[in-house]
Amino acid sequence: MSPTLILSLIAGYFTILIIIALLTSRKATSESFFVANRNAPWYMVAFAMIGTSLSGVTFISVPGMVYSQSWSYMAVVFGYLVGYLVIGTVLMPLYYRLRLVSIYTYLEQRFGFWSYKTGALFFLISRAVGAAFRLYLVAGVLQLAVFDKMGVPFYITVIVSILLIYLYTFRGGLKTILWTDTFQTMAMLACVGVSIYLISTELKLGFGQLVDTVRSSDMSQIYFSNFKDDKFFWKQFASGAFITIVMTGLDQDMMQKNLSCRSLPDAQKNMFWFTITLVFVNVLFLTLGVLLYQFAAAKGIQLPTNADGKVVGDNVFPLLATNHFSLFAGIIFILGIIAVTYASADSALTALTTSFCIDFLDIKRFSEQRQTRLRQATHLGFSVVLILIILVFQALNDQSLITAVFKAAGYTYGPLLGLFSFGIFTRRGLLDKAVLPVCVAAPILTYILNANSVEWLYGYKFGFEILLVNGLLTFLGLLAISRPASVNPAVAAAV
Repeated sequence: MSPTLILSLIAGYFTILIIIALLTSRKATSESFFVANRNAPWYMVAFAMIGTSLSGVTFISVPGMVYSQSWSYMAVVFGYLVGYLVIGTVLMPLYYRLRLVSIYTYLEQRFGFWSYKTGALFFLISRAVGAAFRLYLVAGVLQLAVFDKMGVPFYITVIVSILLIYLYTFRGGLKTILWTDTFQTMAMLACVGVSIYLISTELKLGFGQLVDTVRSSDMSQIYFSNFKDDKFFWKQFASGAFITIVMTGLDQDMMQKNLSCRSLPDAQKNMFWFTITLVFVNVLFLTLGVLLYQFAAAKGIQLPTNADGKVVGDNVFPLLATNHFSLFAGIIFILGIIAVTYASADSALTALTTSFCIDFLDIKRFSEQRQTRLRQATHLGFSVVLILIILVFQALNDQSLITAVFKAAGYTYGPLLGLFSFGIFTRRGLLDKAVLPVCVAAPILTYILNANSVEWLYGYKFGFEILLVNGLLTFLGLLAISRPASVNPAVAAAV
């Protein structure tokens, strides 16, 4: 693939997004930006959420991980079903009855000012670092495939990419994103399906043979019974449930789309169909993973390895797509990674803007004209923040350190789990000013425990369930600073 061809694809892709933005952002207001006027069709929200819930990292990592993890990730996906059930029956009724725009407003009504600001702050940190990390990885792939060959510096690639996202989201916000993410989800699913078809055709596999090949592969094992193994099925299952509750139900980015539905029943229908579709999509990703390794073995292609000789799964799909697949298949890969990455990034940028405007600027107290100016300035500000974080990652030039930073940002979801759980399942109040220290201490203790678990816990390795430990430590810390208190009647009724 020539750089000119790939650049043309990227330019054409963003042209479509900007046209969609122009058509959908007419007469946009703050209500349009934040919750799409609360009249979005549930089926559009369900489909658009697929692209938001995934990322370029998912597009690359889930297929790549089957070499070392097999299909153990499906246990996490099955856990999603339980998590989405809790969101649909516990959290969404609460959010709709309180008519929230930012879900962290609940914490102020339940506990007070500092609890509210703590929850919102932890979201902003986690989502900003997470979105920047995902964009950094994908920008690196595009830089290697295109822009290095054209002599374009990495920082220009990053700035242009994020400013393009800003251009098609700064006016319409969520109202626009529901349409652009629908388009991008369609593009992503088409790319995965076409990639599977092209590889199976290259391997001369009909549909029945494709199913048999995947089913008989050692890489398609789902159930692992060793309790100490990080692939242990039930540990993965429980982790998937709680990851969903926290990273969807307690995440402004994901819940913002759900709050745009016309009613609670519509939002619950959206959640049900989204869940079913997400399971199917992950099966496609894992199927693609098996086929990638089958293709490499059949063609005698050397898999990418690290200094220890271990296969680097994240590099397998990009390597094969850009160096060993046909031109058409390579184009499909580039389009797929662009679609899934920017569907996640545009939604994250809008959620960051929403949370900051509602939770810290209290934007609703201003006139619509002033709200528009503040909202657009905030949107641009977070665009700059993402650029700076990505450039810091590049300056560090240490993949293990950058990954550690990303994982550390993920620890901020534990305090959110603890805060919301304490609010929903107890009737106690909190010493509000002590909430921030507790929520800072819990992730630090969790990180120390995770780093020493093999030595301290007789060889036990934490996987995704480390989130539960984080949430539990936060809950216990909150319990220590709690006191009997009456609960706001409106909040109590909502729960």
